[in-house]
Amino acid sequence: MSMSRPVSRRDFMKTAAMAAATAAAAGDAGATLSSGGNSLKWDKAPCRFCGTGCHVMVGVEKDKVVAIAGDQAADVNKGLLCVKGYHVGSILYGEDRLRQPMVRRGGRLVPTSWDDAIDLLARRIMAAPERFALYGSGQWTIPEGYACQKLMKGGLSNNNIDPNARLCMASAVTGFLATYGVDEPAGCYDDLDACDVLITWGNNPAEMHPVLFSRVVDRRLRGEEVLLIDISTRRTRTSDQSQEYLEMKPHGDVAIALGIAHLLIKNDTYSHEFVEKHCAFRAQGGTPQLRGEPIPFEEYKQSLEPYTPEYVAELSGVPAAKIRMLADLFGRDDLRITSLWCMGMNQHTMGTAINCLVHGVHLLSGHFGKPGDAPTSLTGQPSACGTVREVGTLAHALPGGRVVANPEHRKQAEQFWNLPEGRINEKPGRHTVSMWDSFCSPDGDIDTIWVQVTNPGQTLPNLNKLFERKRGMEDKFLVVSEVYPTATTELADLVLPAAMWVEKNGIFGNSERRTQQWFRMVSPPGEARDDCWMTIAVAHRLYELGHEGMKDKDGNFIFEIRDENGRVVPVWDFERYYDVNVDKALFEEYRQFTRLKHKDLAPYEEYVEARGLRWPVVQQDDGSWRETRFRFSAFDDPYVSNGEEFEFYHSNTGDGRAQVWFYDYEPPAEQPDGEYPLWLTTGRVLEHWHTGTMTRRVPQLNRAMPKAYVELHPEDAKELGVRSGEPVIVESRRGQTTLPAWVGGRGRPPKGTVFVPFFDETKLINKVTLEAHDPFSKQPDYKKSAVRVRRAQDNP
Repeated sequence: MSMSRPVSRRDFMKTAAMAAATAAAAGDAGATLSSGGNSLKWDKAPCRFCGTGCHVMVGVEKDKVVAIAGDQAADVNKGLLCVKGYHVGSILYGEDRLRQPMVRRGGRLVPTSWDDAIDLLARRIMAAPERFALYGSGQWTIPEGYACQKLMKGGLSNNNIDPNARLCMASAVTGFLATYGVDEPAGCYDDLDACDVLITWGNNPAEMHPVLFSRVVDRRLRGEEVLLIDISTRRTRTSDQSQEYLEMKPHGDVAIALGIAHLLIKNDTYSHEFVEKHCAFRAQGGTPQLRGEPIPFEEYKQSLEPYTPEYVAELSGVPAAKIRMLADLFGRDDLRITSLWCMGMNQHTMGTAINCLVHGVHLLSGHFGKPGDAPTSLTGQPSACGTVREVGTLAHALPGGRVVANPEHRKQAEQFWNLPEGRINEKPGRHTVSMWDSFCSPDGDIDTIWVQVTNPGQTLPNLNKLFERKRGMEDKFLVVSEVYPTATTELADLVLPAAMWVEKNGIFGNSERRTQQWFRMVSPPGEARDDCWMTIAVAHRLYELGHEGMKDKDGNFIFEIRDENGRVVPVWDFERYYDVNVDKALFEEYRQFTRLKHKDLAPYEEYVEARGLRWPVVQQDDGSWRETRFRFSAFDDPYVSNGEEFEFYHSNTGDGRAQVWFYDYEPPAEQPDGEYPLWLTTGRVLEHWHTGTMTRRVPQLNRAMPKAYVELHPEDAKELGVRSGEPVIVESRRGQTTLPAWVGGRGRPPKGTVFVPFFDETKLINKVTLEAHDPFSKQPDYKKSAVRVRRAQDNP
């Protein structure tokens, strides 16, 4: 039983005042509460962490965030936040915030001026533009990512720009593209309120997306019947809430999806009407390619023939009876079934395949396009969808679903950007693994990388190969825009202190196609500045140095921004950056790109007033703007043709049909053997987000989970002679790290499997992981490495 001090009347009144402020602010962005001579101002913002996109109310007093509340006016979270969300304001105030630019001299980072830092980077680019790369993330705001796109592809004619989202959701992208011809989920979070069955495919939303998961748990607490099925390689808190836990072998999800499809055909319980009207069939031909080749239904049916429940049980480890149970559920048209997935299906050498196969199960069974019937991928970063996938900050992409290899797409982008014809390079740049391999190779063709809003020194797979090799390479130059010291800044040659979250204006796009806007509320510390300003300032310095790519076809600076009176504002000068709303100017320019793939966005001011809007957002006859909850469904999507119930209007076959794919099961790239007998899988924990750069600076979160660990099955621990808390070495063919053992902890791996979270920069588990990746998405498989574990005291 915990004891607390008595609450004084003063404390009670202060708490009551804060509660009143919270209630007022929850319904009124921009509300102000005066108390005790001070003024607490509240405004809205999306949370800085995961892709759920919860809205928070931010309380500011004396230029500091002093309070956080869940936004009761927001549909996403309805006033609720997770433990990280309630502490999001504290991420701004770690004692070791980076406050001034620093350059490495004599092996040490020493202070420099902003002018010198911008000049140094610009001259480095100017000397060899083709050897420069830009690496960002799904934490870029939409304007930040758009500015980087324009600088690289529109200015430098250089496609070597890629995000860390390549490591987390690229396979979801290729799955959507291969199935529907266009990216991102058709459904939305409303499906969680309507489904009868929720299947989690290798993910753990109870801890990774807890606000979303709570929507389903709350329904059950209210007496609603919702069947939860967790398909996973280890027991988690999601498993504990599920009526069915199906423990699979690594890569078993591919076999399971094939087994469900086999039985839907075999038992004749697939949706004949939906398939005949809305589906076509596809498989890989002689030369693997994302869009494959068409096959007739009979060939698809024949290809599935080997995947009997018994054979699937052998491949997956899930009993045949449970495969039949899944197929029986999908075969019922009186149920609504939602599938959720995240890293388990995406970080996978068959990531594109398993994404396509799960989409295929939903299409084949007709569990698609109605509230509660949806195959939905979730994202781990706040704007992996809005910035990476929609703005297209990938080595092969252009904004709005375009690609650099398509001549018409290049022409459209050049017209929107007012560039000379031929400015945009048709050759895709290097994807993440290839980019860092080239940078860390003495003869690689990339010698300068600028990193923004991410920490590759901790997140890349096989760190010894893809990052640590940079040490001692004097001809390689690493620039890092960051808020705190990280594993990446440790090797940086130039460090640029960045503003974060509500220290700047911003726009995110979450996992349900919801675009969310906020304004700057507090000042950044010291000399820290906006990432978007840095990009524009470097571009302008290149313009001053005479780089022709920084001019449009009329000779004007490519980031020329004018005020309401038509005067050019020198936004490259930080003292003038906030004289005009740069975010609004860039967003309105970007909106032109969004209509090609029916990802229409409303004007900027509409997002100022809303708690986000789900695209396509289409203007109505009365001038208002309407969001779309369910794409491709006539009852909600304005782009579905009259008379159609469903229409996949970006179909790869050009006939309005979605593609149901067949892929054969393939084994993982690496499997345990006599030398490395255990499976390693990695992931996150509830208390920390990604590499812990922000959350480990929050005392309450860091105390709750102070360090990483390795989960061991009790029998494996016994064989090793290890008890909880004792240090062990986890080692693969690529590297090793030392961690405390945790036996019988929060997660329970099966015998022969270990789990390690990656949030702890003092225990870099990604020195152990392998970089084998999906052939289409180029996304690495962090979930299946072969390792051995030994007691640290036995280390020779």
